[in-house]
Amino acid sequence: MIKIDHLTKRYGANYAVDDISFTVGEGEIVGFLGPNGAGKSTTMNILTGYLSATSGTVTIGGLDILENPLEAKKQIGFLPEQPPLYLDMTVDEYLSFGYDLKNCKLNREKHLAEICEVVKITDVRRRVIRNLSKGFRQRVGIAQALIGNPKVIIFDEPTVGLDPKQIIEIRNLIRNLGRDHTVILSTHILQEVQAVCDRIIIINKGKIVADELTENITRAVDSKRRFNVKIVGPQREVLAMLKSKPGIVYAEALAERDGDAYTYMIESEVGLDIRKNLFYTLAEKNWPMIGLEALGMSLEDIFITIVDSSEEKKKTRGRSSVEKKIAQSVMQATAEKQAKSDADRPDAKA
Repeated sequence: MIKIDHLTKRYGANYAVDDISFTVGEGEIVGFLGPNGAGKSTTMNILTGYLSATSGTVTIGGLDILENPLEAKKQIGFLPEQPPLYLDMTVDEYLSFGYDLKNCKLNREKHLAEICEVVKITDVRRRVIRNLSKGFRQRVGIAQALIGNPKVIIFDEPTVGLDPKQIIEIRNLIRNLGRDHTVILSTHILQEVQAVCDRIIIINKGKIVADELTENITRAVDSKRRFNVKIVGPQREVLAMLKSKPGIVYAEALAERDGDAYTYMIESEVGLDIRKNLFYTLAEKNWPMIGLEALGMSLEDIFITIVDSSEEKKKTRGRSSVEKKIAQSVMQATAEKQAKSDADRPDAKA
């Protein structure tokens, strides 16, 4: 549905987007992630036809965004971070205005009523937008993106500033929209991506550094064993034992202290339950274990590790061996996918 091919955007000697390529299939929900200044907004602005590229192509449903801008843009609904709302209009007036701007040919009354039902704003259609809560304003912004029934919907930070209940509602809405639309979601809230998206693309310094199915990353994240353990004993000796103990691949002393007990974060080999063996070892040394807490590894951990690794930092602070392995695996798979795509290009075979 969407194809970005060797896209580059340069400002003088600086590259905002540096030779990126990826495709998004029909009905796919893709999370587009990256730190501030990574090139996300530039890519989306080119994708929507707001900016031109220095080189490369963007096609929407087979239509080049530069060669056929009007037809290509008909395929796109866009919700920017700040919804383009006219606060003095009622919801009905605003959506009708958007209908005219997009030169929509569908039955006006029926089409707008269906959209309002989908985004659950039917009860506020006659209210002035200025008087709506932020959550409802966000829904009105999503409604304008749906006018004309576009095949592609692009969301830029759709839940920023919303309360937890509103966030859950918007997430469910995006998930439901993915049944009939191709969705690109750009956000800094990584739990959102993990909950909603089928696939994750990470960009950093203008380059794609990761492109993987969410379920593959989640499966890798869930395969580890990591704990905070509170142990009474001399910190230096306890930490040395933990680092040298077979089955433990990572250990560090944390700043937490409870009397004569110190807290350590440990990580065991994948598939190994270290708890019972560790208990017996500590008992032999007369170092009581007075606390044990299982920790989960989040998408944030993997995201930070991938970004740090892509910047070729000599040392990634606080990153465990398992996090690094997962990040390296994702980045390697992405590089291989990119290399294969380059090799399959017609000009590469010529």
